[in-house]
Amino acid sequence: MGTPQEELATGERSTRNRVARSILDHGPSTVAELAGRLGLTQAAVRRHLDALAADDVVEAREQRVYGTRTRGRPAKVFALTDCGRDAFDQSYDMLAVDALKWIAERGGGSEAVAAFARARIAAQASAYRKAIEAVSPDERTEALAKALSADGYAATARSAPLPQKGEQLCQHHCPVAHVAEQFPQLCEAETEIFAELLGTHVQRLATIAHGDGVCTTFIPKISHTTHNAPASTAGRNPA
Repeated sequence: MGTPQEELATGERSTRNRVARSILDHGPSTVAELAGRLGLTQAAVRRHLDALAADDVVEAREQRVYGTRTRGRPAKVFALTDCGRDAFDQSYDMLAVDALKWIAERGGGSEAVAAFARARIAAQASAYRKAIEAVSPDERTEALAKALSADGYAATARSAPLPQKGEQLCQHHCPVAHVAEQFPQLCEAETEIFAELLGTHVQRLATIAHGDGVCTTFIPKISHTTHNAPASTAGRNPA
């Protein structure tokens, strides 16, 4: 049986891991948001964040604002660093990067990588398509978010901030973010398949691979009679 000091240290590590996991699942978060989700005091959250920051697991950032900015200073949010994400990643990043470099060098350049990226996401999309087809048009973005979460993307759907009319699909984790830094074709293929699945053009606002805290895709409100509209820009278009 451990000493009281050991038990205390174990409890501290467990709570610290819960704080980091909450940021992974929900994206960059304020102290108040973390305290509310975890049932902790804001003082306790700050203490754990200080420790996580000292270990290079989280970092403080100015909160990004999409749409009309309100008065006053933006709230400070805490996001996972690359080091923090690595603690949750189980992907073989170096192997994937080396393989894609080999494809680019021996198999036809960037277009060959793009073809691989499209084939990869198409293979995943069958499960996403089933989830979307099982619900009403108004529930498609939420269904896609749940299907993505099952694949490790910690995705959520929410109404887009005014004056935009539509929804935002937010992926708080990307298992291939480090690979996508060097091969943006992965992000572009994913955006294209979202447009195909949802039957409307979509717009990528931010990506983890480009240093943002969350991969954010804007999905405009559409008529229920709209089907298979072409994809809009698949590239990143920051607000």
